Amino acid sequence: MRRLAARGAAGDAGEVAAPAADSSDSAQGRSPSPWRLIDLCAIWDAGVYLPSAACNRASSGVARKRLNEAEKLSSVQEAQLKRLEVTRPRVLGSRERGQVPRMARQPPPPWVHAAFLLCLLSLGGAIEIPMDLTQPPTITKQSVKDHIVDPRDNILIECEAKGNPAPSFHWTRNSRFFNIAKDPRVSMRRRSGTLVIDFRSGGRPEEYEGEYQCFARNKFGTALSNRIRLQVSKSPLWPKENLDPVVVQEGAPLTLQCNPPPGLPSPVIFWMSSSMEPITQDKRVSQGHNGDLYFSNVMLQDMQTDYSCNARFHFTHTIQQKNPFTLKVLTNHPYNDSSLRNHPDMYSARGVAERTPSFMYPQGTASSQMVLRGMDLLLECIASGVPTPDIAWYKKGGDLPSDKAKFENFNKALRITNVSEEDSGEYFCLASNKMGSIRHTISVRVKAAPYWLDEPKNLILAPGEDGRLVCRANGNPKPTVQWMVNGEPLQSAPPNPNREVAGDTIIFRDTQISSRAVYQCNTSNEHGYLLANAFVSVLDVPPRMLSPRNQLIRVILYNRTRLDCPFFGSPIPTLRWFKNGQGSNLDGGNYHVYENGSLEIKMIRKEDQGIYTCVATNILGKAENQVRLEVKDPTRIYRMPEDQVAKRGTTVQLECRVKHDPSLKLTVSWLKDDEPLYIGNRMKKEDDSLTIFGVAERDQGSYTCVASTELDQDLAKAYLTVLGRPDRPRDLELTDLAERSVRLTWIPGDANNSPITDYVVQFEEDQFQPGVWHDHSKYPGSVNSAVLRLSPYVNYQFRVIAINEVGSSHPSLPSERYRTSGAPPESNPGDVKGEGTRKNNMEITWTPMNATSAFGPNLRYIVKWRRRETREAWNNVTVWGSRYVVGQTPVYVPYEIRVQAENDFGKGPEPESVIGYSGEDLPSAPRRFRVRQPNLETINLEWDHPEHPNGIMIGYTLKYVAFNGTKVGKQIVENFSPNQTKFTVQRTDPVSRYRFTLSARTQVGSGEAVTEESPAPPNEAYTNNQADIATQGWFIGLMCAIALLVLILLIVCFIKRSRGGKYPVREKKDVPLGPEDPKEEDGSFDYSDEDNKPLQGSQTSLDGTIKQQESDDSLVDYGEGGEGQFNEDGSFIGQYTVKKDKEETEGNESSEATSPVNAIYSLA
Repeated sequence: MRRLAARGAAGDAGEVAAPAADSSDSAQGRSPSPWRLIDLCAIWDAGVYLPSAACNRASSGVARKRLNEAEKLSSVQEAQLKRLEVTRPRVLGSRERGQVPRMARQPPPPWVHAAFLLCLLSLGGAIEIPMDLTQPPTITKQSVKDHIVDPRDNILIECEAKGNPAPSFHWTRNSRFFNIAKDPRVSMRRRSGTLVIDFRSGGRPEEYEGEYQCFARNKFGTALSNRIRLQVSKSPLWPKENLDPVVVQEGAPLTLQCNPPPGLPSPVIFWMSSSMEPITQDKRVSQGHNGDLYFSNVMLQDMQTDYSCNARFHFTHTIQQKNPFTLKVLTNHPYNDSSLRNHPDMYSARGVAERTPSFMYPQGTASSQMVLRGMDLLLECIASGVPTPDIAWYKKGGDLPSDKAKFENFNKALRITNVSEEDSGEYFCLASNKMGSIRHTISVRVKAAPYWLDEPKNLILAPGEDGRLVCRANGNPKPTVQWMVNGEPLQSAPPNPNREVAGDTIIFRDTQISSRAVYQCNTSNEHGYLLANAFVSVLDVPPRMLSPRNQLIRVILYNRTRLDCPFFGSPIPTLRWFKNGQGSNLDGGNYHVYENGSLEIKMIRKEDQGIYTCVATNILGKAENQVRLEVKDPTRIYRMPEDQVAKRGTTVQLECRVKHDPSLKLTVSWLKDDEPLYIGNRMKKEDDSLTIFGVAERDQGSYTCVASTELDQDLAKAYLTVLGRPDRPRDLELTDLAERSVRLTWIPGDANNSPITDYVVQFEEDQFQPGVWHDHSKYPGSVNSAVLRLSPYVNYQFRVIAINEVGSSHPSLPSERYRTSGAPPESNPGDVKGEGTRKNNMEITWTPMNATSAFGPNLRYIVKWRRRETREAWNNVTVWGSRYVVGQTPVYVPYEIRVQAENDFGKGPEPESVIGYSGEDLPSAPRRFRVRQPNLETINLEWDHPEHPNGIMIGYTLKYVAFNGTKVGKQIVENFSPNQTKFTVQRTDPVSRYRFTLSARTQVGSGEAVTEESPAPPNEAYTNNQADIATQGWFIGLMCAIALLVLILLIVCFIKRSRGGKYPVREKKDVPLGPEDPKEEDGSFDYSDEDNKPLQGSQTSLDGTIKQQESDDSLVDYGEGGEGQFNEDGSFIGQYTVKKDKEETEGNESSEATSPVNAIYSLA
């Protein structure tokens, strides 16, 4: 971040609130002088030149004499920004630079000292007479001494003057009176001496060429203008000439002379071809200051164009073209091989003999040159030689003036600006190449036209006062001084006893009114002259104030300022200052009063605010004026923008927070690179910041926040660095050309603030893949030259891409092409394969060789094959593509394959054999497919590989499904690797069986399948039936009814027993068990007698139910001779009976006895 503090022209020492024009300006109807707006009297504060509020209005005469200096400083603020800007290296990571402290004092630049000196002159210079008082004439405007005019326009020769009474004008031409009234084309402007020569009615401007001088006269004297030399611009035509071809040996020097016609002013010379293409210039071919075109050595390529000298004339804006030169270059190497143009030993490669340098201009070893003081010195040395010489410049006995010297025309010219006597001496140029060196010495003599040491100034005296006019000038040779009065030599003027001439000084004693006149001092030598007018005015005038009364001046705290009080009087009044009506005069300490009456306050404080009174007094009276001073707080940027580094596309915010005097209106604006910033759509300006969205490369630069009021301003600058992709490399050159290598050199593009990390070199060839770029090699970002390895028979073209952290640059423009010679291939195609696309063929494929491995034209491939492990002969065929199909092959048989490259230069190396296979077929079924069921939870599968794989086994496919009777589950598919021959199935249903289908797979597909089923479970029939019935609703209801009936029977039995009914029950404790009573062993009993036993053919089922052999399930027969059982549908068909007396049984017989309910009631 950089800090610059500055103040505006009005606010640096104060702003005048009263009208801008002073009384003298108003009296004459003139606009205020520019010097009213800019004041060179200023201070050096915080390293910044601060101009004060207003110019000394009584010093405009001195100001006019410094008009050129004023123009140079016409924009003080811009000069401050440009001259005081701290040089900042644009590198990353520069935070250590720090910032310039606000009050840091730095040495002022030289121009500040000059400006301050001009300020002192204005404060102590002569006072100008107000225009309402009588005074001799003064020249205010005139044409330049050498006045060149356009012949197509009217001629204007300016001469303006002021005086009271208003002066009259007349002219001389060639030192003779010029009678304007006799020439109808000539007129003089009203209230002016400016001549107008009108050619609308005819006439030749050349007739009016000559030396003119203007005379402005009133009753108090005559003022003279400079002698104005009028010349008419000339642009003569080029003489017609036929130019023969210029024949020159290659490597020899050559000068093509221009010899332009002598124009006025001299034309601008440049060289082009007849087709208006500029001639490319470099250190070998360049144009001299005299307009000639110099070739240090001629090359064959120079005859590819012609050469025409062109002259552009200033006034007519026309270009005249000389007939073109054509070159015929004699050479030992007739072919213009572009590949040799950038060869490091280009001259030897073309058979051009090398030679030491010699000077083409100036010739010889020494010369001399004269230059006038203040002009530019141009020294030139152009040398021939092979190789082209380099030029270096030196000064004997010292160094070149670094602040004024600069090199031009590829170091062939040395220019020193604003020459002074110190620049005289001996300079020499050194021309050198590898063959040797020579030097030329130029002796420089600095002469000088007259220049002022002490220019005479207007002299205002009161009657009886003394005074003097001084005219001192210097030059080389020493100028002579001639005094004139009212345009006449002083020697021929009437004698004046009050006047004494002493060389360059005229002394006046006891002047009277009759002494009023205008004196001219003319000082001259052989190089020019100076003419100055200075009048002597004798007045008797009481004091008067020249500025508006009761001005309000607002100033900034802590600044140095000056309060002006322009006045006039004769004799010259004395001036005193007072503050707030106090009686003590303000002078000394913080105050200083200058000769012209201005009061300087060295540092403004708050207590300096108040009313200041200036009083001018002479013997004729006094006059006074008042100035009210207000002190304001300074404008300060307390949070300044900081240097930032941003990537392209990001958002950046620059802060600028300001503190200012609340009574002043604040304006915040932004500059970019010291120019007003245009706030576009991507930018947002707020009171305290500037935001840039989507930063682009064009946003890089310095940003200055300008916080200003009507009195002062503060500046803060920051630099925004945008990281972008690098610019493309340029100027690719091929050198060191060899059969298998070349050196590529390039000039790096701008890294755009992010260092280049890599360069990628790409190539393109125009035979196999024209227009397609391939990466060749990669190099670090620190190099810009590389030796590239090349392949035979490739027509190369190269380009380079730069890479940094942000991204890649655009590719460079391609280099020139370079073709290498051919050779037999050094390698064979890669990735050779043999695979069948059908069961009876084999397709041989390979990766074709690219342009860099072909090595020659007509690239082809020799394909060989035979069955593996046989002694049969090789089959071979020549192929131009990248595949070949062998037909009628057995299924999946191994082959040996070879593919060899061949071009017109020969065959490649003997290739290695590659094993390929003919086409595959479907495999046979897996062998010995076995299904085992070790338990009800798992099923184990095992198999062997197929007997005939017919290809590369890629796996097995197993499909299986669970089934139970007519029900079939969802099919499950499993894929196995070719090495897997076992698999275990986890059963989810212990009662279902499984059906398995297994097949092997090759690339062609799945082969023959084999199918097996899992073993049946032990009780499959019952389980199946149970599974079918148990889920039926009617079966569930029936089982519930049976359970209810059994419960009722048990209840009835307990009731009967409790009543004492007779039951044939055996008492266990009374009757021992016999071996025929097995149920008693486990504590069970039954209610039947011995006859009521289970049927002999019944057996007990696994779940405890009684089954009859080869019959349906039945219940134990409880009744005598009766049996009860379930039908197949589950209905109860038996009845419960008890043996009774025959009478009792017969008495109770009824049709209802067959019902189970009736049996229950009967038992009850």
